[in-house]
Amino acid sequence: MEAYFDNSATTAVYPQVVELTNKIFTKDYGNPSSLHMKGIEAERYLSDAKERIAKILKCDKKEILFTSGATESNNLSLIGSYLANKRNKNTLITTQIEHPSVSQVASFLEEMGVNVIRIPVDEKGIVDTDSLYDALSEDVFMVSVMGVNNETGVVEPVGDIASEVKRRYPDIIFHSDYVQGFSKYKLYPSRNNIDLLSASAHKFHGPKGVGFLFIKDKTRIKPLILGGGQQNNMRSGTDNVPGVAGMALAASLSFENASVSNANIKKIKDIIKDGLLKMDGVCINSPDDEICAPHILNVSFMGVRSEVMLHALEEKGIYVSSGSACSSNKKEKSSTLKSMNLSMQRMDSAIRFSFSENNTIEQALYLLEIIEPLYNQLKKFVRS
Repeated sequence: MEAYFDNSATTAVYPQVVELTNKIFTKDYGNPSSLHMKGIEAERYLSDAKERIAKILKCDKKEILFTSGATESNNLSLIGSYLANKRNKNTLITTQIEHPSVSQVASFLEEMGVNVIRIPVDEKGIVDTDSLYDALSEDVFMVSVMGVNNETGVVEPVGDIASEVKRRYPDIIFHSDYVQGFSKYKLYPSRNNIDLLSASAHKFHGPKGVGFLFIKDKTRIKPLILGGGQQNNMRSGTDNVPGVAGMALAASLSFENASVSNANIKKIKDIIKDGLLKMDGVCINSPDDEICAPHILNVSFMGVRSEVMLHALEEKGIYVSSGSACSSNKKEKSSTLKSMNLSMQRMDSAIRFSFSENNTIEQALYLLEIIEPLYNQLKKFVRS
């Protein structure tokens, strides 16, 4: 049996999305900037995609910008906001648990002279809001707080934080990397005082290499990609029509199925969590259910390094992650688990299981069947 439990890294594309993108690739392949009928047909796909996503977010379709994914959306949010506001503001507030596409951009801006304040989290991974609010000032151009942590699944109260930030300093731009939250939760950025919100299609059964950025009307932000002036001069370059159309369809399908699929995902997660808690040496790093996304479970198998457990499970047809997919091939410790003050041994042995609507109870039971004897076998080879 094969069990793919790495859905926070990427998901399988919906068959309906494959069918639609293939049609665009082979039949409706015009450039939307062209003035003939092929171009007009392509432009209709883009317009329809904006309407679909705007309907989900309850915003105006002109507030949706298509990108190559959340990494670009996050880069544009932070750097574009800085460029638009650098004459009179020079401070960025973010957190210690952000995805590398935010944290590394913050470090880049720091090298350019920006004052970056990184807010700590508690042992569950929840942002210290008192520290965040104390750090606010007239010099802050942006606050960036992720919606759902990609490693532990902790859900940050971004709507509440954004509202309080705006109450104190209405001109501060509030950004949220909402990659792991989109399709799992309904969040309406305008209603929650969020100016910029990033998402990526391949996290909700859409194509890779495409995403979007919600940009609230009148938000000051400079483009980073210049050229032909596509998307109202905010992102030049030929539009990825198949990707955009596929993303919009995947978003619609995800939200249509959300209540049922999230309940099934949570059931699978609970079966695995309950089974693992019966094993000696297993520690759950994800927070309690009320503040944790249904699809992410972070677990430490004490005494066995993450990479060893990952590859041992792979040999059994089970696919998991040892951290963020964008940084799991690196040697650095997880900034998220480190910020939660976990022990070195616990960080070294952390595995992330992440689920989707494609997972089954049979797969969960298969994992539990093989993992305890596998774990006990691996512990025998640990040097004391």
